[in-house]
Amino acid sequence: MPKKIIKTREVMHEQHLEMDGMATVKEALDAMKAERADVVIVKKRNENDAFGIVLLSDIAKKVLAQDRPSQRINVYEIMSKPVIPLDPDMDVRYCARLFDRFGLSSAPVIENGKVLGIVSYNELVFRGLCKLIED
Repeated sequence: MPKKIIKTREVMHEQHLEMDGMATVKEALDAMKAERADVVIVKKRNENDAFGIVLLSDIAKKVLAQDRPSQRINVYEIMSKPVIPLDPDMDVRYCARLFDRFGLSSAPVIENGKVLGIVSYNELVFRGLCKLIED
């Protein structure tokens, strides 16, 4: 019997936050709080640019721990770029391996240059693994 395949598009969190890199960390925090988001995807500046990503841990390490003013730090200063994108049709098992190998906790699902959603360990375990063991 073939293994059941669960794709990243099936487990991704479609609601996600995208912001311009010039936004301040305070603006990003306000938006994250309003949207209940842990991640901000930093938009491309042009078609040849790459997406960036800011996690709550980036804000804690690069702003809070260093006692920097969140209203004077731009998102681009603390983001990770380029992001490691996930293919929407990737098996969640490979996604979990990718997270482990590269030390990721969240990654955007990108198709045709557009962010479709976000996958984190939360989605991998509670949506992916639970779907695999339902059968």
